[in-house]
Amino acid sequence: MVRLTVDLIAKSSNLKPRKEETIAQCLKKITHVNFSDRNIDSIDDLSLCKNLSVLYLYDNRISAITNLNYSTNLTHLYLQNNCISCIENLRSLKRLEKLYLGGNYIAVVEGLEGLEELRELHVESQRLPLGEKLLFDPRTLRSLAKSLSILNISNNNIDDIKDLEMLENLNHLIAVDNQLVHVKDLELLLKKLMKLWKMDLNGNPVCLKPKYRDKLILMSKSLGICP
Repeated sequence: MVRLTVDLIAKSSNLKPRKEETIAQCLKKITHVNFSDRNIDSIDDLSLCKNLSVLYLYDNRISAITNLNYSTNLTHLYLQNNCISCIENLRSLKRLEKLYLGGNYIAVVEGLEGLEELRELHVESQRLPLGEKLLFDPRTLRSLAKSLSILNISNNNIDDIKDLEMLENLNHLIAVDNQLVHVKDLELLLKKLMKLWKMDLNGNPVCLKPKYRDKLILMSKSLGICP
C-alpha cells in the first residue's frame, strides 16, 4: 500500500531548499507531479502544493478520489487505469480543464457539476459488469453544456447517445466500439450539436450501414470529419 503524501512528493522531487527556505515553501512552487504506475492506492492532503496544476496518477490502484479539495489550481488530472467506481470530490476544482478517467469501474458519469472550465472528459473503456453500459447524469451534462468540447466515451457498450444533445459546444465526440445501430438515432443529436465537427464511430454496428458517413455529414451543418 502506497499513499501519495507531500512527504513522498518532496522526496521524489529531490527538493533542495535554498538557504532560509522551508520544504513547505519548496512544495508551494511545484506545478507538476507525476506518480503514474507507482502502486499508489490513496491520495493524502496535497494542500501544501498550492500551485499544483497537473497531476499524473494513471496506472495505479486508487479506488476513491479523495483529498483533492484544496488542489484548486489543478487544470489537468490523469486518473485512468485505476480502481475508481465513483466520480466524486472534484467540484472544488473550478479550474480543471482536462479530466482522464478511462479504464476504471465507473458506471455513471456524474459529480462534475460546477466544473465550468472542463473542456475535455475521457471516460473510455470502463470495466463494467457484463451487459451494463455507461450512463450519464443529466445534472452533470447540463453543467458541462457550455464548456465541454471533447468527449471520449469509447468502448462502454453504449447504444444511445441522445442524452448528449445538451452539450452545445461539443466539437469532437469519440464513441468508438460501442453499440450504436441506427443512423436515424444519430440524426437528432447532429441537429442539436451545431458545433460538432468530428465524430468517430468506428466499431459500432451503424458503421455497416451503406454510406453512413455521407448520410451523417449531410444531416449536420457542422460535421466535417467522420472517420
